[in-house]
Amino acid sequence: QVQLVESGGGLVQPGGSLRLSCVASGSIFRISVMGWYRQAPGKQRELVAAINSGGTTNYASSVKGRFTISRDNTKNTVYLQMNSLQPKDTAVYYCKDNLSDYWGQGTQVTVSS
Repeated sequence: QVQLVESGGGLVQPGGSLRLSCVASGSIFRISVMGWYRQAPGKQRELVAAINSGGTTNYASSVKGRFTISRDNTKNTVYLQMNSLQPKDTAVYYCKDNLSDYWGQGTQVTVSS
C-alpha cells in the first residue's frame, strides 16, 4: 500500500518561505509523477506543481517564479520550496502520487502577519 507523509507546514509571515516535504513508501517512486495540490477553505483543490520521473516540472500560474518542486529518488521524497509567500497561499497542501492515485494527509500552511 502506498503511503505519503507530508511535513514542513506552519505559520509564516507574508514574504517568508517554507519547504514542504513528502516521503513516499510502498510505491515505485522513481517512475511516479508527483504533484503538490492545495485546498483553501471554501475552494476546490487545485494543482500547485508537478514533477515527472525525468524531472520535468509544471506550475500553476499563481505560483510560477515563487515555488519550486523537486525530487530526490534516493530518498523517495518530493519537495516544494515556497518563497515570497502571500496570504492567498494559505491552504492545506497535499502530496499526490499520480501513478497510484494516492494522497497524503495534508499539511497546513498559513501566511499571516
